[in-house]
Amino acid sequence: MRAYEMSAAAGLDSWKSVERPTPEPGRGQVLVRMRAASLNYRDLLICEGRYPFAINLDRMVPVSDGAGEIVALGEGVRRFTGGERVAGIFSQSWLGGAQVADMWLTALGGAIDGVLTEYRVFDEDGLVTLPDHLSFEEGATLPCAAVTAWNALYGLKPLRAGETVLTLGTGGVSIFAIQLAHAAGARVIATSSSDAKLEKARALGANETINYRTHPDWEQEVRRLTDGVDHVVEVGGTGTLPRSIASTRPGGHVGLIGLLAQGEAIDPLAILGASCIVRGVAVGSREMFEDMNRSIALHAIKPVIDRVYGFDEAPAALAALAEASHVGKIVIRIG
Repeated sequence: MRAYEMSAAAGLDSWKSVERPTPEPGRGQVLVRMRAASLNYRDLLICEGRYPFAINLDRMVPVSDGAGEIVALGEGVRRFTGGERVAGIFSQSWLGGAQVADMWLTALGGAIDGVLTEYRVFDEDGLVTLPDHLSFEEGATLPCAAVTAWNALYGLKPLRAGETVLTLGTGGVSIFAIQLAHAAGARVIATSSSDAKLEKARALGANETINYRTHPDWEQEVRRLTDGVDHVVEVGGTGTLPRSIASTRPGGHVGLIGLLAQGEAIDPLAILGASCIVRGVAVGSREMFEDMNRSIALHAIKPVIDRVYGFDEAPAALAALAEASHVGKIVIRIG
């Protein structure tokens, strides 16, 4: 089978196409024919040697997010019968409840092999079925970005209809947050540096938009529009966290994704003054993924895909991710 490997943090040249033996499932495992994979900012950080969590660069297969179909079952498998359309969960050990201690040690495309390969063996517990209305390419966008958005909105302080959600930018997590919050009946305020991207955000359900180049002190514009927001999906770069905190109402929640703003200083007095909750959001569990999929199916939500690349074009897809001109997700079609 064909696969991609990386053995060093060599930037955009990290991924190399290789041939590997097709694996066979053992007891409690299934073999998935991977059909599509989608990229996250995390993939770029790993390639550049800037990822702060556990990684294994010894011929590691990159990319955490993928979808495919089960083509073989190992002995004793009970959750599947074969032929199901599935996606792998980001952390293979986090099935439900609070974040598990070994989350980063079982994360696909980091500490263990990812999904940029024609076939992959999974433990049966490490998969969820896809909503029927989604293609493999659309299903591949869900495991990291969508579940992260869901966790930010529902993981600690569940979003309620009529509340206000602030999203930053138009990357994968933010676009999913707009769609999920809109489906829940929330008021959504979206920021971006591009009016064209903000128009797309409005089409997806944003009620108000703010161009942060036109309004560099965008938290003041948020306060003009509201008396403070209930939820912030904080995926911004350096300097956005203080503005996100200033945008919340007392008791509001800031879901800190944070990889875009490593080293950002946090002022405890700002949190105290806002009386808000700042919580780290590290993707989510299989239980969250399944809950989210029910909502996606009910509301017929379609993930936003900026462009689909062929399997042989995977390095070009990574380069496009680095350019950061996309709205939504960049996807690689595997087969």
